[in-house]
Amino acid sequence: MTGLFEAVSDFINRGGDVLLMIFAVTLAMWTMILERQYFFRYVYPSEAKAVLDRWMSRDDQVSWRAHRIRELWISETSVDLNHSIKLINTLVALCPLLGLLGTVTGMIEVFDVMATAGNSNARAMAAGVSKATIPTMAGMVAALSGLYFSVQLQKFAKDEGDKLADRMTHD
Repeated sequence: MTGLFEAVSDFINRGGDVLLMIFAVTLAMWTMILERQYFFRYVYPSEAKAVLDRWMSRDDQVSWRAHRIRELWISETSVDLNHSIKLINTLVALCPLLGLLGTVTGMIEVFDVMATAGNSNARAMAAGVSKATIPTMAGMVAALSGLYFSVQLQKFAKDEGDKLADRMTHD
């Protein structure tokens, strides 16, 4: 366990403080992804059933008013289905940008070393190069890890909203 802690600490030291921001954004993104997965699997089925039961128990399903009520219930369900998905997409897009911020701060460190120690000291520049490349890699990995799931969540939310609308038929 101590070896793992030292390896992570060394990785963060080599990558710079931007890695901590990437970690925080990734943690928030995955927390929201897992919350959406939980909602879709355990909460939404009972909500959809309740909306469908309310619709089927209505005597009037054909009037103008009934159509507006149907649209309202479908819209409310759609809002519940799409909750946090735009924020997840924003966090996915933010990860590579934070990686680029790490690249810029690392390159600034390289230029600072070049200005003070000269451009022939490769060992002194290595820390800056490391701080320029590690955050870029971490940002891209974090974004790719969330991209697949964010697309799946969007597709599921759209499909389930469409299925509910189809099941809420009107005579």
